[in-house]
Amino acid sequence: MNQERLHLPKGYTYAATYAGIRKKPADDLALIVSEPAAAAAAIFTTNRVKAAPVLVSMQHLAASKGKVRAVMVNAGNANCATRTGEAVASETSAACAALLGAPVEQVLPSSTGVIGMELDGAKITAKLPALVAALSPASLPQVADAILTTDTFRKLETRRVKLSGGTVRIAGITKGAGMIHPNMATTLSFVMTDAGLPAASLKRLLREGADQSYHCMSIDGDTSTNDTLLLMANGASGVKVAKDDEGAFRKALFSLLRDLARMIAHDGEGAKHLITIRIRGARNDGDARRLGRAIANSPLVKTAVAGCDPNWGRILAAAGYSGVEFNPAKVSIRLQKTLVCRNGLLAPFEEPPLIAKLREPEVEIDFQIVGGGTGECTFWTCDFTEDYVKINADYRT
Repeated sequence: MNQERLHLPKGYTYAATYAGIRKKPADDLALIVSEPAAAAAAIFTTNRVKAAPVLVSMQHLAASKGKVRAVMVNAGNANCATRTGEAVASETSAACAALLGAPVEQVLPSSTGVIGMELDGAKITAKLPALVAALSPASLPQVADAILTTDTFRKLETRRVKLSGGTVRIAGITKGAGMIHPNMATTLSFVMTDAGLPAASLKRLLREGADQSYHCMSIDGDTSTNDTLLLMANGASGVKVAKDDEGAFRKALFSLLRDLARMIAHDGEGAKHLITIRIRGARNDGDARRLGRAIANSPLVKTAVAGCDPNWGRILAAAGYSGVEFNPAKVSIRLQKTLVCRNGLLAPFEEPPLIAKLREPEVEIDFQIVGGGTGECTFWTCDFTEDYVKINADYRT
Protein backbone atom coordinates (compact mmCIF):
# COMPACT_ATOMS: atom_id res chain seq x y z
CA MET A 1 0.00 0.00 0.00
CA ASN A 2 1.42 3.39 -0.98
CA GLN A 3 2.15 5.84 1.83
CA GLU A 4 -0.17 8.38 0.15
CA ARG A 5 -3.10 6.00 0.42
CA LEU A 6 -2.69 5.27 4.13
CA HIS A 7 -5.43 6.63 6.35
CA LEU A 8 -3.41 6.94 9.54
CA PRO A 9 -5.30 7.64 12.78
CA LYS A 10 -4.43 10.77 14.74
CA GLY A 11 -2.56 10.65 18.03
CA TYR A 12 -0.24 7.71 17.27
CA THR A 13 3.48 7.73 16.60
CA TYR A 14 5.74 4.85 15.61
CA ALA A 15 9.41 3.89 15.41
CA ALA A 16 11.53 0.84 14.60
CA THR A 17 15.21 -0.03 14.87
CA TYR A 18 17.69 -2.89 14.87
CA ALA A 19 18.61 -3.99 18.39
CA GLY A 20 20.66 -7.07 17.52
CA ILE A 21 17.98 -9.57 18.52
CA ARG A 22 17.68 -11.05 15.04
CA LYS A 23 20.63 -12.82 13.46
CA LYS A 24 20.20 -10.79 10.28
CA PRO A 25 20.62 -6.99 10.45
CA ALA A 26 16.99 -5.97 10.01
CA ASP A 27 14.77 -3.93 12.33
CA ASP A 28 13.69 -6.10 15.25
CA LEU A 29 12.45 -3.61 17.86
CA ALA A 30 9.39 -1.43 17.40
CA LEU A 31 7.33 1.02 19.40
CA ILE A 32 3.73 2.23 19.03
CA VAL A 33 2.79 5.22 21.21
CA SER A 34 -0.61 6.81 21.72
CA GLU A 35 -1.13 10.36 22.94
CA PRO A 36 -3.45 10.48 24.79
CA ALA A 37 -3.49 7.02 26.34
CA ALA A 38 -5.91 4.79 24.45
CA ALA A 39 -8.75 2.65 25.67
CA ALA A 40 -7.85 -0.90 24.72
CA ALA A 41 -9.00 -4.50 24.50
CA ALA A 42 -6.97 -7.59 23.67
CA ILE A 43 -7.25 -11.28 22.90
CA PHE A 44 -4.27 -13.42 23.85
CA THR A 45 -3.16 -16.97 23.11
CA THR A 46 -5.19 -19.84 24.54
CA ASN A 47 -2.04 -21.97 24.72
CA ARG A 48 -1.35 -23.10 28.30
CA VAL A 49 2.28 -22.20 27.65
CA LYS A 50 2.16 -18.41 27.54
CA ALA A 51 5.19 -16.26 26.77
CA ALA A 52 6.35 -13.79 29.41
CA PRO A 53 5.25 -10.69 27.45
CA VAL A 54 1.75 -12.14 27.15
CA LEU A 55 1.57 -12.69 30.91
CA VAL A 56 2.92 -9.20 31.64
CA SER A 57 0.60 -7.57 29.10
CA MET A 58 -2.39 -9.34 30.62
CA GLN A 59 -1.36 -8.06 34.06
CA HIS A 60 -0.77 -4.52 32.81
CA LEU A 61 -4.05 -4.34 30.91
CA ALA A 62 -5.95 -5.44 34.02
CA ALA A 63 -4.06 -3.02 36.29
CA SER A 64 -4.60 -0.06 33.95
CA LYS A 65 -8.30 -0.92 33.53
CA GLY A 66 -7.89 -1.07 29.77
CA LYS A 67 -5.62 1.93 29.18
CA VAL A 68 -2.57 1.71 26.90
CA ARG A 69 0.03 4.38 26.22
CA ALA A 70 2.58 2.25 24.36
CA VAL A 71 3.20 -1.13 22.78
CA MET A 72 6.80 -2.37 22.64
CA VAL A 73 7.46 -5.25 20.24
CA ASN A 74 10.56 -7.30 19.51
CA ALA A 75 11.06 -9.92 16.80
CA GLY A 76 13.62 -12.73 16.67
CA ASN A 77 13.04 -14.02 20.19
CA ALA A 78 9.69 -15.11 21.69
CA ASN A 79 10.85 -14.53 25.29
CA CYS A 80 9.05 -17.74 26.19
CA ALA A 81 10.08 -20.71 28.35
CA THR A 82 13.11 -18.86 29.69
CA ARG A 83 14.45 -18.29 33.19
CA THR A 84 14.46 -14.50 32.92
CA GLY A 85 11.38 -14.00 30.73
CA GLU A 86 9.06 -12.08 33.06
CA ALA A 87 11.93 -10.03 34.50
CA VAL A 88 12.99 -8.95 31.00
CA ALA A 89 9.42 -8.11 29.95
CA SER A 90 8.83 -6.13 33.16
CA GLU A 91 12.17 -4.32 33.20
CA THR A 92 12.04 -3.26 29.56
CA SER A 93 8.44 -2.10 30.01
CA ALA A 94 9.51 0.01 33.00
CA ALA A 95 12.37 1.52 31.00
CA CYS A 96 9.99 2.41 28.18
CA ALA A 97 7.44 3.88 30.60
CA ALA A 98 10.10 6.07 32.23
CA LEU A 99 11.17 7.52 28.88
CA LEU A 100 7.54 8.29 27.97
CA GLY A 101 6.55 9.55 31.42
CA ALA A 102 3.79 6.96 31.50
CA PRO A 103 2.62 4.50 34.17
CA VAL A 104 4.36 1.16 33.61
CA GLU A 105 1.01 -0.66 33.50
CA GLN A 106 0.17 1.35 30.37
CA VAL A 107 3.06 -0.23 28.46
CA LEU A 108 2.40 -3.61 26.83
CA PRO A 109 5.41 -5.76 25.82
CA SER A 110 5.10 -8.19 22.93
CA SER A 111 7.54 -10.65 21.38
CA THR A 112 7.78 -13.08 18.46
CA GLY A 113 10.47 -15.49 17.37
CA VAL A 114 12.31 -18.52 18.74
CA ILE A 115 10.98 -20.17 21.91
CA GLY A 116 13.30 -21.23 24.72
CA MET A 117 16.16 -18.78 24.11
CA GLU A 118 17.02 -16.20 26.77
CA LEU A 119 16.28 -12.64 25.63
CA ASP A 120 18.93 -10.06 26.53
CA GLY A 121 16.88 -7.15 27.87
CA ALA A 122 19.92 -4.87 27.72
CA LYS A 123 19.72 -4.94 23.92
CA ILE A 124 16.24 -3.44 24.19
CA THR A 125 16.87 -0.85 26.91
CA ALA A 126 20.00 0.37 25.11
CA LYS A 127 17.95 1.20 22.01
CA LEU A 128 14.85 2.63 23.68
CA PRO A 129 16.07 6.27 24.01
CA ALA A 130 16.83 6.50 20.28
CA LEU A 131 13.58 4.69 19.49
CA VAL A 132 11.54 7.19 21.50
CA ALA A 133 13.41 10.10 19.90
CA ALA A 134 12.58 8.74 16.44
CA LEU A 135 8.82 8.44 17.00
CA SER A 136 6.89 9.69 13.99
CA PRO A 137 3.27 9.49 12.75
CA ALA A 138 4.60 8.32 9.35
CA SER A 139 6.64 5.32 10.54
CA LEU A 140 3.88 2.71 10.79
CA PRO A 141 5.14 0.85 7.67
CA GLN A 142 8.57 0.48 9.28
CA VAL A 143 6.95 -0.95 12.42
CA ALA A 144 4.90 -3.34 10.26
CA ASP A 145 8.16 -4.60 8.74
CA ALA A 146 10.00 -4.86 12.06
CA ILE A 147 7.55 -7.34 13.60
CA LEU A 148 7.79 -9.86 10.73
CA THR A 149 9.57 -13.20 11.13
CA THR A 150 9.23 -15.75 8.30
CA ASP A 151 6.71 -13.50 6.56
CA THR A 152 7.52 -12.57 2.98
CA PHE A 153 5.60 -9.30 2.82
CA ARG A 154 4.30 -6.42 4.97
CA LYS A 155 0.79 -6.77 6.38
CA LEU A 156 -0.76 -3.32 6.83
CA GLU A 157 -4.29 -2.09 6.25
CA THR A 158 -6.07 1.22 6.93
CA ARG A 159 -9.65 2.46 6.72
CA ARG A 160 -11.37 5.87 6.83
CA VAL A 161 -14.94 5.98 8.13
CA LYS A 162 -17.39 8.88 7.96
CA LEU A 163 -19.54 9.05 11.08
CA SER A 164 -22.21 11.51 12.13
CA GLY A 165 -19.71 13.53 14.15
CA GLY A 166 -16.91 13.49 11.60
CA THR A 167 -14.30 11.19 10.09
CA VAL A 168 -12.30 8.57 12.00
CA ARG A 169 -9.46 6.36 10.85
CA ILE A 170 -8.40 2.79 11.61
CA ALA A 171 -4.96 1.26 10.98
CA GLY A 172 -3.87 -2.31 11.57
CA ILE A 173 -0.65 -4.27 11.24
CA THR A 174 -0.11 -7.98 11.70
CA LYS A 175 2.46 -10.72 11.25
CA GLY A 176 2.40 -14.47 10.82
CA ALA A 177 3.21 -17.09 8.24
CA GLY A 178 3.64 -20.27 10.25
CA MET A 179 2.57 -21.78 13.61
CA ILE A 180 -0.86 -20.36 12.83
CA HIS A 181 -4.16 -21.64 14.22
CA PRO A 182 -7.37 -19.94 15.37
CA ASN A 183 -8.40 -19.23 18.96
CA MET A 184 -6.05 -17.26 18.82
CA ALA A 185 -3.89 -17.65 15.77
CA THR A 186 -0.10 -17.49 15.93
CA THR A 187 0.17 -13.86 15.28
CA LEU A 188 0.80 -10.42 16.59
CA SER A 189 -1.74 -7.84 15.50
CA PHE A 190 -2.10 -4.23 16.55
CA VAL A 191 -5.09 -2.16 15.49
CA MET A 192 -5.32 1.56 16.21
CA THR A 193 -8.20 3.99 15.77
CA ASP A 194 -8.61 7.67 16.63
CA ALA A 195 -12.33 7.17 17.29
CA GLY A 196 -13.68 7.56 20.80
CA LEU A 197 -14.80 4.22 22.23
CA PRO A 198 -14.81 2.82 25.79
CA ALA A 199 -12.87 -0.34 26.62
CA ALA A 200 -16.12 -2.30 27.15
CA SER A 201 -17.25 -1.56 23.58
CA LEU A 202 -13.81 -2.44 22.23
CA LYS A 203 -13.91 -5.82 23.97
CA ARG A 204 -17.24 -6.67 22.35
CA LEU A 205 -16.21 -5.46 18.91
CA LEU A 206 -12.89 -7.28 19.07
CA ARG A 207 -14.47 -10.60 20.05
CA GLU A 208 -17.06 -10.34 17.28
CA GLY A 209 -14.48 -9.22 14.74
CA ALA A 210 -12.02 -11.96 15.63
CA ASP A 211 -14.73 -14.59 15.13
CA GLN A 212 -15.02 -13.45 11.51
CA SER A 213 -11.31 -13.07 10.84
CA TYR A 214 -8.49 -14.39 13.01
CA HIS A 215 -10.61 -17.28 14.27
CA CYS A 216 -11.38 -18.20 10.65
CA MET A 217 -7.77 -18.57 9.54
CA SER A 218 -5.20 -21.34 9.90
CA ILE A 219 -1.85 -22.23 8.39
CA ASP A 220 -0.77 -25.42 10.11
CA GLY A 221 -2.92 -26.06 13.18
CA ASP A 222 -0.22 -24.96 15.65
CA THR A 223 -1.25 -22.39 18.27
CA SER A 224 1.54 -20.10 19.43
CA THR A 225 2.66 -19.06 22.88
CA ASN A 226 2.75 -15.35 22.01
CA ASP A 227 -0.51 -14.56 20.20
CA THR A 228 -1.76 -11.04 20.76
CA LEU A 229 -4.56 -9.16 19.02
CA LEU A 230 -4.83 -5.64 20.42
CA LEU A 231 -7.38 -2.94 19.58
CA MET A 232 -6.78 0.63 20.76
CA ALA A 233 -9.01 3.73 20.54
CA ASN A 234 -7.56 7.05 21.71
CA GLY A 235 -10.32 9.47 20.67
CA ALA A 236 -7.76 11.87 19.16
CA SER A 237 -10.09 12.62 16.24
CA GLY A 238 -12.54 14.21 18.66
CA VAL A 239 -15.24 11.96 17.20
CA LYS A 240 -17.06 9.46 19.38
CA VAL A 241 -18.75 6.42 17.90
CA ALA A 242 -22.40 7.13 18.65
CA LYS A 243 -24.97 4.36 18.82
CA ASP A 244 -26.20 5.12 15.31
CA ASP A 245 -22.59 5.07 14.02
CA GLU A 246 -21.62 1.68 15.36
CA GLY A 247 -22.79 -0.21 12.29
CA ALA A 248 -20.53 1.80 9.96
CA PHE A 249 -17.57 1.57 12.33
CA ARG A 250 -18.09 -2.16 12.85
CA LYS A 251 -18.23 -2.76 9.08
CA ALA A 252 -14.91 -0.95 8.52
CA LEU A 253 -13.17 -2.61 11.49
CA PHE A 254 -14.32 -6.12 10.57
CA SER A 255 -13.31 -5.58 6.94
CA LEU A 256 -9.83 -4.54 8.08
CA LEU A 257 -9.49 -7.56 10.39
CA ARG A 258 -10.60 -9.96 7.65
CA ASP A 259 -8.10 -8.50 5.19
CA LEU A 260 -5.28 -8.81 7.72
CA ALA A 261 -6.20 -12.44 8.49
CA ARG A 262 -6.43 -13.24 4.78
CA MET A 263 -2.94 -11.77 4.26
CA ILE A 264 -1.55 -14.18 6.86
CA ALA A 265 -3.15 -17.17 5.14
CA HIS A 266 -1.86 -15.94 1.78
CA ASP A 267 1.68 -15.74 3.20
CA GLY A 268 1.74 -19.24 4.72
CA GLU A 269 5.25 -20.62 4.95
CA GLY A 270 6.17 -22.19 1.63
CA ALA A 271 2.61 -21.83 0.35
CA LYS A 272 1.78 -21.73 -3.34
CA HIS A 273 -2.00 -21.43 -2.96
CA LEU A 274 -4.32 -19.30 -0.85
CA ILE A 275 -7.34 -21.47 -0.04
CA THR A 276 -10.72 -19.91 0.69
CA ILE A 277 -13.22 -22.33 2.23
CA ARG A 278 -16.88 -21.32 2.24
CA ILE A 279 -19.26 -23.27 4.47
CA ARG A 280 -23.03 -22.98 4.07
CA GLY A 281 -25.97 -24.84 5.54
CA ALA A 282 -24.53 -25.66 8.97
CA ARG A 283 -26.81 -25.56 12.00
CA ASN A 284 -25.18 -22.33 13.20
CA ASP A 285 -22.13 -20.17 12.56
CA GLY A 286 -20.16 -21.97 15.28
CA ASP A 287 -20.65 -25.31 13.54
CA ALA A 288 -19.69 -23.67 10.24
CA ARG A 289 -16.40 -22.50 11.76
CA ARG A 290 -15.70 -25.99 13.14
CA LEU A 291 -16.28 -27.49 9.69
CA GLY A 292 -14.09 -24.87 8.05
CA ARG A 293 -11.33 -25.37 10.62
CA ALA A 294 -11.29 -29.16 10.15
CA ILE A 295 -11.02 -28.84 6.37
CA ALA A 296 -8.41 -26.07 6.61
CA ASN A 297 -6.21 -28.03 9.01
CA SER A 298 -6.32 -31.33 7.12
CA PRO A 299 -2.82 -32.12 5.84
CA LEU A 300 -4.41 -34.33 3.16
CA VAL A 301 -6.62 -31.50 1.88
CA LYS A 302 -3.71 -29.07 1.93
CA THR A 303 -1.34 -31.42 0.11
CA ALA A 304 -4.03 -32.25 -2.46
CA VAL A 305 -4.33 -28.56 -3.26
CA ALA A 306 -0.54 -28.30 -3.44
CA GLY A 307 -0.59 -31.08 -6.03
CA CYS A 308 -3.59 -29.59 -7.89
CA ASP A 309 -5.45 -32.86 -7.22
CA PRO A 310 -9.30 -32.53 -7.14
CA ASN A 311 -9.52 -35.16 -4.39
CA TRP A 312 -12.83 -34.01 -2.89
CA GLY A 313 -13.10 -37.14 -0.73
CA ARG A 314 -10.47 -35.69 1.59
CA ILE A 315 -12.64 -32.61 2.12
CA LEU A 316 -15.69 -34.70 2.98
CA ALA A 317 -13.63 -36.89 5.32
CA ALA A 318 -12.19 -33.87 7.15
CA ALA A 319 -15.68 -32.45 7.66
CA GLY A 320 -16.73 -35.84 8.99
CA TYR A 321 -14.26 -35.76 11.88
CA SER A 322 -14.93 -32.11 12.76
CA GLY A 323 -17.37 -33.14 15.48
CA VAL A 324 -20.22 -31.33 13.72
CA GLU A 325 -23.43 -33.28 13.12
CA PHE A 326 -24.57 -33.27 9.50
CA ASN A 327 -25.99 -35.69 6.94
CA PRO A 328 -23.26 -36.65 4.42
CA ALA A 329 -25.96 -37.48 1.88
CA LYS A 330 -26.93 -33.80 1.82
CA VAL A 331 -23.42 -32.47 1.05
CA SER A 332 -22.39 -30.75 -2.17
CA ILE A 333 -18.77 -29.70 -2.78
CA ARG A 334 -17.40 -27.38 -5.44
CA LEU A 335 -13.75 -26.81 -6.31
CA GLN A 336 -13.08 -23.62 -8.25
CA LYS A 337 -16.86 -23.45 -8.78
CA THR A 338 -16.86 -26.93 -10.39
CA LEU A 339 -19.32 -29.36 -8.80
CA VAL A 340 -17.35 -32.45 -7.75
CA CYS A 341 -19.67 -33.93 -5.12
CA ARG A 342 -23.48 -34.03 -5.08
CA ASN A 343 -25.46 -35.59 -2.24
CA GLY A 344 -22.26 -37.01 -0.78
CA LEU A 345 -21.33 -38.84 -4.00
CA LEU A 346 -19.17 -38.18 -7.03
CA ALA A 347 -20.58 -35.59 -9.40
CA PRO A 348 -19.03 -36.38 -12.82
CA PHE A 349 -16.65 -33.65 -13.99
CA GLU A 350 -13.89 -33.25 -16.53
CA GLU A 351 -10.64 -33.60 -14.63
CA PRO A 352 -8.06 -31.87 -16.92
CA PRO A 353 -9.86 -28.48 -16.99
CA LEU A 354 -10.33 -28.57 -13.20
CA ILE A 355 -6.66 -29.46 -12.63
CA ALA A 356 -5.76 -26.43 -14.74
CA LYS A 357 -7.97 -24.23 -12.56
CA LEU A 358 -6.38 -25.67 -9.41
CA ARG A 359 -3.01 -24.40 -10.66
CA GLU A 360 -4.27 -20.84 -10.11
CA PRO A 361 -2.77 -19.09 -7.04
CA GLU A 362 -6.14 -18.88 -5.27
CA VAL A 363 -8.32 -21.94 -4.75
CA GLU A 364 -11.95 -21.91 -3.60
CA ILE A 365 -13.63 -24.79 -1.79
CA ASP A 366 -17.40 -24.52 -1.38
CA PHE A 367 -18.94 -26.96 1.10
CA GLN A 368 -22.73 -26.84 1.32
CA ILE A 369 -25.14 -28.89 3.40
CA VAL A 370 -28.24 -28.75 1.23
CA GLY A 371 -31.41 -28.09 3.18
CA GLY A 372 -29.45 -27.60 6.39
CA GLY A 373 -29.41 -24.61 8.70
CA THR A 374 -28.40 -20.98 8.25
CA GLY A 375 -24.87 -21.30 9.65
CA GLU A 376 -22.08 -20.11 7.38
CA CYS A 377 -18.51 -18.89 7.44
CA THR A 378 -15.55 -18.09 5.24
CA PHE A 379 -12.30 -19.70 6.35
CA TRP A 380 -8.78 -19.04 4.98
CA THR A 381 -5.78 -21.33 4.83
CA CYS A 382 -3.02 -22.33 2.42
CA ASP A 383 -1.50 -25.48 0.96
CA PHE A 384 1.38 -27.54 2.34
CA THR A 385 4.52 -27.77 0.21
CA GLU A 386 8.04 -29.10 0.67
CA ASP A 387 9.16 -25.54 1.38
CA TYR A 388 7.06 -25.51 4.59
CA VAL A 389 9.10 -28.43 5.89
CA LYS A 390 12.38 -26.81 4.86
CA ILE A 391 11.55 -23.47 6.50
CA ASN A 392 10.56 -25.05 9.82
CA ALA A 393 13.34 -27.63 9.81
CA ASP A 394 15.86 -24.77 9.67
CA TYR A 395 13.89 -22.19 11.71
CA ARG A 396 16.13 -22.11 14.81
CA THR A 397 19.45 -22.86 13.12
